Amino acid sequence: MRSITKLMLFSLLLILAGFTAVSEIATEEEEPKFEEMITSVNEVTNENTTIINYIDKGTMRASWYGPRFHGKTTANGETFDQEALTAAHRDYRFGTLLRLTNPANNKSVIVRINDRGPYIQGRHIDLSRAAAEQIGMIRRGVMKLEVEQVSLKGVNFPVIAFD
Repeated sequence: MRSITKLMLFSLLLILAGFTAVSEIATEEEEPKFEEMITSVNEVTNENTTIINYIDKGTMRASWYGPRFHGKTTANGETFDQEALTAAHRDYRFGTLLRLTNPANNKSVIVRINDRGPYIQGRHIDLSRAAAEQIGMIRRGVMKLEVEQVSLKGVNFPVIAFD
């Protein structure tokens, strides 16, 4: 079950990363690639085809948590996995996707809110160990991060549910 969850989350992250396409060697008989058709349409209509929006939420003082809580139940009922790209926040709805950026090195990660916290004054968000590692904040432990909420065009709230 965990591998299915990880696979689904990984697939979603690939989608959110911008539909990275695998290039193939083209022959003269092949039809134009999807990216070429979109570019042609955009040149004619001058339409913005971005389906992912990032809504600036400012900066938040972040910390991370992991080993002590690994395997325990989160506030939304999931089992906490310190290697998953998740986070805890006091107010954001479960399933909210946030892009967190470390301004010191410009590394970013997209996390899903699945827990409540942090409960230490002056901190706004707790990242899983894996998320903190991806943006290079393990050693510092606590730092200010730039926060953007990820939304999909035409969808008010992209909820992600795992069974």
